[in-house]
Amino acid sequence: MTKIKFCGMRRIEDIQAANKLKPDFIGFVFAPKSRRFIVPEEAANLKTVLDPDITAVGVFVDEPAENVARLLNNGTIDIAQLHGSEDEAYLARLRRFTNKLLVRAFRIHEKADLAAAETCTADGILLDAGSGDGVTFDWELLSGFKRPYTLAGGLNAGNVKDAVLRCRPYAVDVSSGIETNGFKDEAKMAAFIKAVRG
Repeated sequence: MTKIKFCGMRRIEDIQAANKLKPDFIGFVFAPKSRRFIVPEEAANLKTVLDPDITAVGVFVDEPAENVARLLNNGTIDIAQLHGSEDEAYLARLRRFTNKLLVRAFRIHEKADLAAAETCTADGILLDAGSGDGVTFDWELLSGFKRPYTLAGGLNAGNVKDAVLRCRPYAVDVSSGIETNGFKDEAKMAAFIKAVRG
């Protein structure tokens, strides 16, 4: 069964909806330029309310490795998802501070972009179209791609079933596709879960 991640959680209502709907993962965005940005203290508070069966992922963009490791090691998040220019040297540095799982995000515009994703030493990879702007990329590019991955970018209740059938991803990641007026919408969250799990 394809796993589900609801990203960009920042209110108690978001967590309560997730606890009811049971996605596999939720995401806190620690990138200050994002409109979904949350400070670590707020995320830590929300994590205390989160169902322990749901894994909390922290989303970072070029954050110092020590800061990422701190949030992993103190239990604010369980997994780090890296969306900036973090390279193999950064991953090695971060691994000196923590043994938690690391996911590296890649923007896919052409087939050549998949080469770096395939050889990346992160524990997991996420393939995306952009940066939370609700746009999909050409899923045909993934034909023949062997490594398990999380699919992101422009997913919503209307297209995610097709994405799962065509791409067979390990997981699907949604943010803007479950929002109304910039905030998480429980009805859209429920519809997304239903589309994936039937």
